[in-house]
Amino acid sequence: MPDPTTSCRPSRRALVLRTVHVCAVLAAVLVPALVSALVLRVRSGRDAARQHLYRRVTVLLIRLGPTFVKAGQVLGTRRDVLAPALCDELGVLQDDVPPMNAAQTGRALADAFGGELDELFAEVDRTPVASGSVACVYRAKLRTGRTAALKLQRPGVDRVMTLDLVLMRRGAALAAKLPLFAGLPVTEVVDHVTGAVLGQLDFEREAEALRRLRRNLSAVPRVWVPQVFTEASRPRCIVMEFIDGLATDTAQHCSPAARRTFGVSGLTAIYQMLFVDGFVHCDMHPGNLYFTKSAQVVVLDAGFSVQLTDRLRRLFAEFFMNMAVGRGDRAAEIVVESSTGLDERADVAGFLTRMADLVERSHGLPAKEFSLVGFATEMFDLQRRHGVHAAPELIFPLLSLLVIEGTIRDLNPDVDFQEAAKPVLVKGLFGTTPTSG
Repeated sequence: MPDPTTSCRPSRRALVLRTVHVCAVLAAVLVPALVSALVLRVRSGRDAARQHLYRRVTVLLIRLGPTFVKAGQVLGTRRDVLAPALCDELGVLQDDVPPMNAAQTGRALADAFGGELDELFAEVDRTPVASGSVACVYRAKLRTGRTAALKLQRPGVDRVMTLDLVLMRRGAALAAKLPLFAGLPVTEVVDHVTGAVLGQLDFEREAEALRRLRRNLSAVPRVWVPQVFTEASRPRCIVMEFIDGLATDTAQHCSPAARRTFGVSGLTAIYQMLFVDGFVHCDMHPGNLYFTKSAQVVVLDAGFSVQLTDRLRRLFAEFFMNMAVGRGDRAAEIVVESSTGLDERADVAGFLTRMADLVERSHGLPAKEFSLVGFATEMFDLQRRHGVHAAPELIFPLLSLLVIEGTIRDLNPDVDFQEAAKPVLVKGLFGTTPTSG
């Protein structure tokens, strides 16, 4: 799907109206927030004032709508650019959108299938089983007799999101010229954010991503990616295998042995994506990762997936391997090699020394004391302070590990992330090298 922010430019009138709305919301939320922050700074200090502003930023994004919420979710991963406390606040952003009503559902089905609906489906339950800002999911029965899940795009969501993304890019271009943002890759970061958000709209791309993940993860025991019914899918609707009985609390009711099995399978699936295939699902939060009573791990919703170049896949694998064996100097060099650039005042020597120390300290920790989130936060802080810009292509895959860490530790508190990676790293570095694409 072409980028609609460049190939289908919205009208000037639509942009003006949307700009007025955005500015009004900005004024309504930020002006009182700034006043309150000034009062807090006098009474409680700079940290309290800053924390208040960060919280109001999340409120602002929610008020601006789903495009900005999704952008905030992605920005929350950029700990190499933004303050960790702000990333923590952005990390709690969730879509909170009511499901489509009957009229909206009927319109969405007509937009997606036209007169083909009755030819393809014996029945469609018009009550959604899941709801998000971009789409709702419905249960249906194909004419072939198979039960299917329909991920149906909301009518008009592409137009609204396109307007918002145009405004984001224009705002980033202006912000990049301000002294406050000097030396920061503002436009590059926003370009990657808008690309990730646009990926949520491209259902044909997502369907292909699901097919690829299903092929790739077939190599991992007990991992299940639903089959896409290609013949029934359309640009505004992905039709796929319906997996019954999915619940976020299934693992809580299983035995400790089953929970450990879930943890091993989930972690191995992530490592297979990162180190072997180079095609990575970057949004493995509990709403996209389920466990079944038959001890299978189910992976859903591949709208936020990225393809690493073979070079970056190997660098990522080499970094993790060197981290796993405690070779701090080489791990630090790989971070610099994979960076997108350096600040004019970059302190590369200082970064290499401190990054090597971080790797060596982390290697010596017992499994229960090693935290991927803590490690990544300190690494990104070092990059930010020493002027080493991380490659976004590596930030997003690392995000997949950070998102899943809490889930895996809940399943198996004794898991050793570094040790568990070694067999897959060997396969990725010394086995058959996959091709990109």
